[in-house]
Amino acid sequence: MTTPPPQGQNPYGQQPPQGQNPYSQPQQGVPPQGQPQGFPQQGPYAAPGMPGAAPEPPAKNKKNILRAVGLVIALAVIGGGWWASQSDPAAAKAGDCVERGNDDDNNPELKIVECDSDTAEYKVLAKIEGKFIGMTAQSKCEDQAEGFKYAYTQTQGSDSFLLCLDDA
Repeated sequence: MTTPPPQGQNPYGQQPPQGQNPYSQPQQGVPPQGQPQGFPQQGPYAAPGMPGAAPEPPAKNKKNILRAVGLVIALAVIGGGWWASQSDPAAAKAGDCVERGNDDDNNPELKIVECDSDTAEYKVLAKIEGKFIGMTAQSKCEDQAEGFKYAYTQTQGSDSFLLCLDDA
């Protein structure tokens, strides 16, 4: 039969340093043996940007920058297309004013302008959806827009319309 060691002694023959409890936890902030002081411990759970986290690889930053630039370009193209379509006669409605872009009667290139503008030449009395030619366009405008003087037809793919115009 063995007898227990006297109180305060380690049964394995090792003595803790004077004034230290052999069963206490290691102190916070003191690195374990073998680690240099002053460097945070890197672990698998360190989030990017936090102390101890590995820096993001440069390739990921470049991809994000390229995506942002691509998004800005796409938005500029969409915005530019929308802005340009605002003067397109396909966007015209009754009450709008238009001007001719040239003197060609077969393709006058109408553009929507402000009615108080010096360039406003015609006022839209009616816009009629559908494909019309020659006398059909004339008779449709007679039915829909009293006092019209000019008929303008346009076909863009499956979109066709007729504008009944008067002098502005």
